[in-house]
Amino acid sequence: MYETSDFKKGLKLMVDGQPYVIVDFQHVKPGKGNQFSRTKMRSLLTGQNLERTFKSGEKFEVPNVENVEMTFLYKDDNGFNFMNQTNFEQLCMMDHEIGDAKNYLTENLVVVITLYNEKAVVVDVPNAVNLRVAQTDPGIKGDRVTGATKPATMETGLIVNVPLHINEGDVLRIDTESGDYVERVNQK
Repeated sequence: MYETSDFKKGLKLMVDGQPYVIVDFQHVKPGKGNQFSRTKMRSLLTGQNLERTFKSGEKFEVPNVENVEMTFLYKDDNGFNFMNQTNFEQLCMMDHEIGDAKNYLTENLVVVITLYNEKAVVVDVPNAVNLRVAQTDPGIKGDRVTGATKPATMETGLIVNVPLHINEGDVLRIDTESGDYVERVNQK
């Protein structure tokens, strides 16, 4: 069992019979009255956000979740296919189950998949991934205003605003939390 004193970002717990992960929390100690915790959580099953306030000392069940490191293999008509590197079992997830993670999946990318009661519910991609620019307009000579950007479509279909000097075929590091351009990666 977890208590409110155990709260931390990423903690998975059961609330109203559903598994949630804590996204953000704040312990509050008012001048009068009892302590409480304001909590922002995301459902592992639906992805919906929930904000709740819990009294200090409330107890929560531990959900039956397991994190498994897997490698993304390919996408086909059936969905996104992953392989467990330890026992070589394969797993297929549909578009709606993966959510925004599909914008960052490239072949052989190692991800962490959360299983709830042995069913895949969440795909956690690394904090930053390298993606190749599939399409972007060339930068116009003389258009060098500080901080100017243009849209670029990455190999996964993700559209990112990038500096004007970026060309098609360049490999860029993309922040998976915000979906923003970080830097150009030198290919050897």
